[in-house]
Amino acid sequence: MTVGRFAPSPSGRMHLGNLMTALLAWLSAKHCGGRIVLRIEDLDTDRCLPEYVRQIEADFRTLGLVWDEGGSDGGSNGPYFQSGRGERYAAALKKLEEQGLVYPCFCTRAQLHAASAPHREDGQAVYPGTCRSLTPAQAAARQRETERPPALRLRVPDKEIAFTDGRMGLYRENLARECGDFLLRRSDGLWAYQLAVVVDDAAMGVTEVVRGSDLLSSTPRQLLLYDLLGLPAPRFIHSPLLLAADGRRLSKRERDLSLDVLLAGSTPEAVIGKLAYLAGFHPSARPCTPPELLAEFAWDKVPTGDLTVPKGLF
Repeated sequence: MTVGRFAPSPSGRMHLGNLMTALLAWLSAKHCGGRIVLRIEDLDTDRCLPEYVRQIEADFRTLGLVWDEGGSDGGSNGPYFQSGRGERYAAALKKLEEQGLVYPCFCTRAQLHAASAPHREDGQAVYPGTCRSLTPAQAAARQRETERPPALRLRVPDKEIAFTDGRMGLYRENLARECGDFLLRRSDGLWAYQLAVVVDDAAMGVTEVVRGSDLLSSTPRQLLLYDLLGLPAPRFIHSPLLLAADGRRLSKRERDLSLDVLLAGSTPEAVIGKLAYLAGFHPSARPCTPPELLAEFAWDKVPTGDLTVPKGLF
């Protein structure tokens, strides 16, 4: 059985792009009789607030995107809040440490984003391996100098990792050259996204991950972790991003096409119908519910390029 998931971060009200991903994830799982898990990705407890969790769950219910387990409803694979899963991440970290693959990193964010550091085409810094070869004595000296806990990084192999995405096709990346050793835990003690989602998706039985194409480059890192931890990897499908009419990416901070604005002047059915039309598998923008879209949905109808929200559609 296909098990998909919603994985919102409760750092603000969902916008139209978040909703597009959730709708596609729900349809992809449900059209073949599958299930949906709701996991709350609240690793950053300073930014993720309980009131946003309540609002997200209410929004999903209002829009007809009902999940089968997780969130505040609970279930057999909980807890479904990442803030309560630290022991599981620590156990995974220990497995990686036992393989000699983890080392402390004392680099600051400013150092990592310095102009001299290598950068990817998408602007992300490639970690240059500054702390990779520190001896225990050198690491202890750096610890005294910085007076703060180090971050923890994973040693990546110098080899290509490739996979075939369910919508974007073949994607490949040499982690050593195009990513560098990546974070498992930040210096402030917060668990890194890459480790947390791998541990959680495996533990919750997720077999299909639908998410925005901006996370496509994360997949090779996660596939490496699945392999090192001996966990089954899900199928990945990366969907197009929604852009504002002027070409900007939607943002919770800017409240671009936020759900409170959308639902204040429209109905849930109207929002769902317009989203499905924009995604290419609904012949018109007429109002409808998610279950009414199941017969129309097919991934080969969904574009692979980013989608611009036309002025006046919403």
